[in-house]
Amino acid sequence: MNFFESQERAQKHTTLLIVLFGVAVIALIVMANLLALVVFGFVNSQQLRDGQTFVAQMDWKMFATVGAGVSVVVLVGSLYKMMALSAGGKVVAESLGGQLIPRNTEEPNQRKLLNVVDEMAIASGTPAPPVYLLAGEPGINAFAAGFSPRDAVLGITQGAIEQLSRDQLQGVIAHEFSHIFNGDMRLNIRLIGALNGILVLGILGYYLMYSASFSGRRRGNDNSGAAIMALAVGLMVIGFAGTFFGGLIKAAVSRQREYLADASAVQFTRNPMGIAGALKKIGGLKSGSIVRNPGAPEVSHAFFAQGVTGFTQWLSSTHPPLADRILRIDPQWDGKFDVSAPPPPAESQPPVNDTSATARTDMARNMATVAAGAAAADAVAMIDRMAQPTQESVLYARSLLAELPTAIRDAAREPYGARAVIYCLLLDKGAALREQQLALLQRRADEHVYALTTRLMPLMDGLEGKFRLPIIDIAIAALKQLSDSQYPSFKENLLALINMDARVDLFEWSLQKILFSHLEGHFDKSSLKTARRVDPGQLTREFGLVLSVIAYAGSADQDSAQSAFDASAHALAANGLALLAKDQIRMADLDQALGKLDLLAPMDRSRLLTACVISTWQDQRATPAEVELLRAFASVLDCPMPPGISPGSQGDCSSPQ
Repeated sequence: MNFFESQERAQKHTTLLIVLFGVAVIALIVMANLLALVVFGFVNSQQLRDGQTFVAQMDWKMFATVGAGVSVVVLVGSLYKMMALSAGGKVVAESLGGQLIPRNTEEPNQRKLLNVVDEMAIASGTPAPPVYLLAGEPGINAFAAGFSPRDAVLGITQGAIEQLSRDQLQGVIAHEFSHIFNGDMRLNIRLIGALNGILVLGILGYYLMYSASFSGRRRGNDNSGAAIMALAVGLMVIGFAGTFFGGLIKAAVSRQREYLADASAVQFTRNPMGIAGALKKIGGLKSGSIVRNPGAPEVSHAFFAQGVTGFTQWLSSTHPPLADRILRIDPQWDGKFDVSAPPPPAESQPPVNDTSATARTDMARNMATVAAGAAAADAVAMIDRMAQPTQESVLYARSLLAELPTAIRDAAREPYGARAVIYCLLLDKGAALREQQLALLQRRADEHVYALTTRLMPLMDGLEGKFRLPIIDIAIAALKQLSDSQYPSFKENLLALINMDARVDLFEWSLQKILFSHLEGHFDKSSLKTARRVDPGQLTREFGLVLSVIAYAGSADQDSAQSAFDASAHALAANGLALLAKDQIRMADLDQALGKLDLLAPMDRSRLLTACVISTWQDQRATPAEVELLRAFASVLDCPMPPGISPGSQGDCSSPQ
């Protein structure tokens, strides 16, 4: 199952969740009415014995009133929780006591973790997510949280980074990346919201009971106080019973997703002993996978392994038994858990790359050759591999990080340096314009950022085009650490550098689209997209514009552009598409078009990206401009784009204004 099918299935699961939530609310309304009818004497037992039916005694006006009240309480409780979580995965991480790991940390175990995360991110074709550490948690556990890959965060316990080897840690991180790409995070957050709404009934009953008890002590015994007390106890029972059965639904959904994520982790790493070893380590550790934070039960379904204990948690376990998960990965397992000591400190350091510099270069060249020589039919296979990084892509990512100069890699991992490397990417090759750009930065940028920019310029100027996207992927995580006052300044300076020559080339446009697609929603929640969908039949103009831009990006003449466009239009199977003339293409129109295309359903996005890839491969080569443009389109559509296409040749391409 590919990325888009997983997204489609996640949406169906969400629909099912809404249906089940509706059924639960109806059941709560019925139970609350029964309680009210009995407590306040609307049901007469003598009349029931005399043959009068329950329905005949029903006060339907009260039924409607109680039903409306229960619905409002549950919906408000759910919406409140959803709004509280709207800031993204960081809210979940912070609720568990998570602390953001600085990207420039020098702590060995944290560096090991961030290296693994960066490798997996580059191999997947997505920016590295922020990573939160649950310090003081000795158990081995992790989670991914957020509404989409754009606002995803990873959380991991102190025990995990101390007890696991690098291979085991890679298996855990690959498992969590699978949750990100399979749409599980959004489902998890909606589960939290739905269950919170049901739980509110129980909480309301608790406070009602407390209030009735306090009032009863002041007024003495009376029938009204007893009735209120009975109502309160009944609401508590209904609320907590609803939460329990809601937990059973949550557990059933979650267990199947865990098996899928385990399988994906093995597929990503091609090392079943990595994730299997992590699970065996959990079984052999005294603290296991337990997360002691009081907020753990609420997000238990999002953990890598069972994070809470207790009788109710045993009945509604959100994860399959540890032994079952291990046997699915390692059928030859002897049933013994790993009780060995934590890995030595030396293993906390980034591994010495097991390939020589020549071998790494050959690996990159081979990947580029495979991409450049691929037939159009291979575009479908590439889309199928989206969000499913192979072992080769992971090794390729590792090789890129190993080849990247240490000064640039370290700079991209912290907020000051990340701004500097992005500014360097935008500096013009011409001396005159570059001088103007540097003068602007000297006036407007932070002085430390400006100093770093000038110091990194010589290194950045000598970098090959293949490093540009990995640098951007690394830098985005650091840029998310900017303050609310720093980001607008960074954005203003970036746009000023781009617009200084009164033209926008494709790399400049691609860079800002990649950055803003991941940063705007982080700093401005009002910019988050809606969940509504559009009919692809209404977007003929938008499809034609996107395919025209990518056709011209890698074409030397009109004929080759037409050939690339025709191939992509055929793959898209949309009527009325025609290659636009270059003078009909404006970047502002492209921005608007992508805004509409962002509302496509997952499978329609798959068709569009397949068409774009076919256009890119039509001339049997992929220039950096094409690759970066393709990645920009994928970022806007909230899709990872793995490095299955590597720049086969250097080149640049300017786009019309």
